[in-house]
Amino acid sequence: MMEPPRIASAASALRHVFIRALVLEASIGVYPREHMRKQRVRINADLGVEDLPVEQDELARVVDYEAIATRIREVTRAGHVRLVETLAERIAAVCLTDSRVKLVRVRVEKLDVFADAESAGVEIERRLPDLSTRPQPE
Repeated sequence: MMEPPRIASAASALRHVFIRALVLEASIGVYPREHMRKQRVRINADLGVEDLPVEQDELARVVDYEAIATRIREVTRAGHVRLVETLAERIAAVCLTDSRVKLVRVRVEKLDVFADAESAGVEIERRLPDLSTRPQPE
């Protein structure tokens, strides 16, 4: 399996929080046969998180990957989605609800589409708008 590009960066003050190879059942697909049963999807989420000092060993001071995994599971169970692109966008959106998450890369793979391929899917990357480039109120 190909390794995703590196996210952790001292220069960008980002730490890398990730969920790797989360396999879930999803109601997904555009074809009528895909509406009849759930399909296995594999989800990878890579988060670029603001690298704040963690002086104390406290969960509240970091982005909790268990909470991220729970949100991903909720999105996947929320009902039928036609496109892997839509599912990826929804997952990215819930990851970015934590203000410490500055970017997210999401890969969604359908695992049982082709007999002669491991998977088919999509990978997206989304960022919070850079606050320094926003117009400032007068």
